[in-house]
Amino acid sequence: MLLLDASHPGDPLLDLAVSHALLRRVAAGELGPVARVFGPGPTMAFGRLDALRDGYGAAREAAAAHGFTPALRLGGGHAAGYDAGSVIVEVTTPQATIAEGIADRFQTGTVLLVHALRDAGVPAALGELTGEYCPGRWSVHAGGIKVAGTAQRTIRGASLLAAVVLVRGGDRLRAALVDVYAALGLEWDPRTAGAAEDLAPGVTAAAVATAVTARLEEAHGPLQRAALDDGTLALARELRAA
Repeated sequence: MLLLDASHPGDPLLDLAVSHALLRRVAAGELGPVARVFGPGPTMAFGRLDALRDGYGAAREAAAAHGFTPALRLGGGHAAGYDAGSVIVEVTTPQATIAEGIADRFQTGTVLLVHALRDAGVPAALGELTGEYCPGRWSVHAGGIKVAGTAQRTIRGASLLAAVVLVRGGDRLRAALVDVYAALGLEWDPRTAGAAEDLAPGVTAAAVATAVTARLEEAHGPLQRAALDDGTLALARELRAA
């Protein structure tokens, strides 16, 4: 499995397009399995359900006012924010069929995140918190705070399991989500928003990324570190411009 850490924090939309490009290239058989662990730029990733709500435009404006680039992501439910204090983890693998293995991939990937966070000193556990933002069965929490969320996108030939691990900057995220969710007209409990450092002071994004990489190697075998290839980047630029 390839391991990429390429990111474009100054252009979050390009980073989302890279994820899409990798999914397409793996599906086409042009690449094998790929793991990507990287630090993102400030992004408010909206789900397609959000885009159908009357307040979507106002929510995008609210995100931008807090310094988060609004974007529509490939998978997932409602809005989730992250910035340089977070770690994005993506695993893209060939899949023969669209419908098979979804629950297994969620289970395996989320448990991996829980163990990696514990390795980094965060008392993480699996499960949805009552009133959490972007709620889901495969959330990861610690001390009543959602510290990671997962989403999945499958197309014919490949599947992408993506996770956002919130390590630092919980106050900034909470403030942005309050305004974004108000604009969307969605009820939630702001006390569920935060970051891992709220439970494990001193933890860093770099430490979490290292722990995640170690767990990925344990699960998939030795990872081959690689740079983002020109073909994937070119496709990502096309997708970003579309």
